[in-house]
Amino acid sequence: MKADTSDMTDPKRTHQRRTAPVRKGLANEVRIIGGLWKRSKLPVADKPGLRPTPDRVRETLFNWLGQDLTGWHCMDAFAGTGALGFEAASRGAARVTMVEQDAALIAALKGVQARLQASAVVVQRGDGTALLSQAGPASLDLVFLDPPFEADGLTAALQAAGRAIKPGGFVYLEAPAAWTEHTLQPFHLIPARYLKAGAVHAHLLRSANA
Repeated sequence: MKADTSDMTDPKRTHQRRTAPVRKGLANEVRIIGGLWKRSKLPVADKPGLRPTPDRVRETLFNWLGQDLTGWHCMDAFAGTGALGFEAASRGAARVTMVEQDAALIAALKGVQARLQASAVVVQRGDGTALLSQAGPASLDLVFLDPPFEADGLTAALQAAGRAIKPGGFVYLEAPAAWTEHTLQPFHLIPARYLKAGAVHAHLLRSANA
């Protein structure tokens, strides 16, 4: 399909764009890319700040992790569509806690959980950082941190994640800028892998206590 190269300053086109109804409900979908539920669809709601991790990034992440997460205990602290958490459960994780504040997203997550019969998945409504802070010390193998880029409190989430993961455990972080070994030092985390995809800086971090 060719790109639309027509004059975007045309006043009729501008008026049409401004008065077009805002889409409600589902605007898109993503698919689980590996494991038991490979190719299963996950709805993506039309929500500000909702930014599912791109397929290529998820594929790279789980290559880094080794694909088989059998027996792992994970937390997806800002679950959104649940793409990261369901990918982990699809690959054998024993327990995946998905935390989300938005009621509509919680309903969507529970719908997918029921459809997939994902018994290892626990969906909780609440603040991801707060619930992560309540996790037992060194109790998790993997924490996903993928908050909206405009959200505050990432340092508190990193602090909680660094405390919650086991020696040898991992934190996956998406952020609008790169985090370095120096900036991660206060959280007892060190960088293991990194990639940049568009505006997304994707980091795989590991415990400095490994």
